[in-house]
Amino acid sequence: MTPKGLTLLAAGGSAALLLGAFAFQAAGFAPCQLCLWQRWPHGVAIAAGLMALSGVAVALWALAGALAALTTAGIGLYHTGVERGVWEGPQACSGGGSLAGLSGADLLSTEGASDVVRCDEVVWALAGLSMASWNALLSLALAALWAVALVRARTG
Repeated sequence: MTPKGLTLLAAGGSAALLLGAFAFQAAGFAPCQLCLWQRWPHGVAIAAGLMALSGVAVALWALAGALAALTTAGIGLYHTGVERGVWEGPQACSGGGSLAGLSGADLLSTEGASDVVRCDEVVWALAGLSMASWNALLSLALAALWAVALVRARTG
């Protein structure tokens, strides 16, 4: 397959993953902060694939796509670690913190951010892997496609 064809295939993979994320969201699975962070690099990969269509600097766009795919895979691996309790996630969506300094009224209050989607809870899984884990694995495969495109663009 040509370098341009490989970049289109990899960009199409990112588009499919991004559309899948939007479909889950439409089905009622609200994304957490880390889920949203994983989406942006897919957008960059899609843009890189579209830019490679011009035929100009295909190797550069393949490198950009590979870095974007590796970025979202890295965020997905980090998110998986948060979900499995290996490390703490962002305070904004993973709880943690201390109750020290809160009054009894603060602790009993129902006011506040009740719509926060937690990053440390798995809301959907397939074969024991969460959406973050699947994103990481599939994005690593896409990074490999981008890498093959890069090598072929530089040698061909």
